[in-house]
Amino acid sequence: MKHEEYVAETNISTVMQFVLLGFEDLPKLQGILSALFSIIYMIILIGNCLIILITRLDPTLQKPMYFFLANFSSLEICYVSVTVPRILFNIWTRDRNISVLACAVQMCFFLMLGTNECFLLAVMSYDRYVAICNPLHYPLVMNPRKCTQLATGSWLIGIPIQIGQTCWIFSVKFCNSNKIDHFFCDIPPILKLACGDTLGHELSVYVVVMVVAALPFILVLTSYSKIIATILRLPTAKGRAKAFSTCSSHLLVVVLFYGSGTITYLRPKSMHSPGTDKLLSLFYTIVTPMFNPLIYSLRNKEVIAALKKLIFQK
Repeated sequence: MKHEEYVAETNISTVMQFVLLGFEDLPKLQGILSALFSIIYMIILIGNCLIILITRLDPTLQKPMYFFLANFSSLEICYVSVTVPRILFNIWTRDRNISVLACAVQMCFFLMLGTNECFLLAVMSYDRYVAICNPLHYPLVMNPRKCTQLATGSWLIGIPIQIGQTCWIFSVKFCNSNKIDHFFCDIPPILKLACGDTLGHELSVYVVVMVVAALPFILVLTSYSKIIATILRLPTAKGRAKAFSTCSSHLLVVVLFYGSGTITYLRPKSMHSPGTDKLLSLFYTIVTPMFNPLIYSLRNKEVIAALKKLIFQK
């Protein structure tokens, strides 16, 4: 395959197209990768669609917790649809070229949805905090209007932040190569192609990550520290087990998502390597979304009961 070349002008190139190398270094595994990503994508779509369906149809799941879970599942479908279809397209067609505009759009949507997910996870932890620490006030605090406002805010908050960051990242000049050693357009591999000093752009990334990831994560930790303290004060072991069961699924998802994402974006540029970046990115873009429906369904008795009712009803 002949890659698109870019025009050289006074030692700085005006890049019109990038080349997403993806998994080009694994030529013998392209068929296996195609089948694997296709299966994972279908699992994510089916699993999250089932969660959305049962939370809409089952009367026992008409609670704030499941309202936010349905929003989270919708967000996950959008999130993986930004990257996985492009991966499959590149493998199937062997055409790895992507225009600068398309690359910027993919990055922008990926970052926006990732930001939205961070804040929605924080909202979900707040919901659990109110339910366990202030159960008598829960119906009043988490009323339908408040839930809608929190969910809408989570969906919208990332839009202005990440549009601005994407424009800032793509304001740099690119030189030396137009080959992105990654399977989608992400900040670290894009900055590697930039000319000159990118310290200002790296610092802006750290600031944004602190706002959109670290701040929600602190809110999650604060909520769960109070939740755990409240649970430990419950008089019966059965009560403690029930309270822990309602939170453990969400806490596991939070650790998986925040952990891999934070390591990726808060490492210095000198510590980035294509192999490590791809592995970490696979984890928080594909693996974690695949397990989320399983985590939320298999560890929740109400969801399991609703699924059985949906599948086996006459």
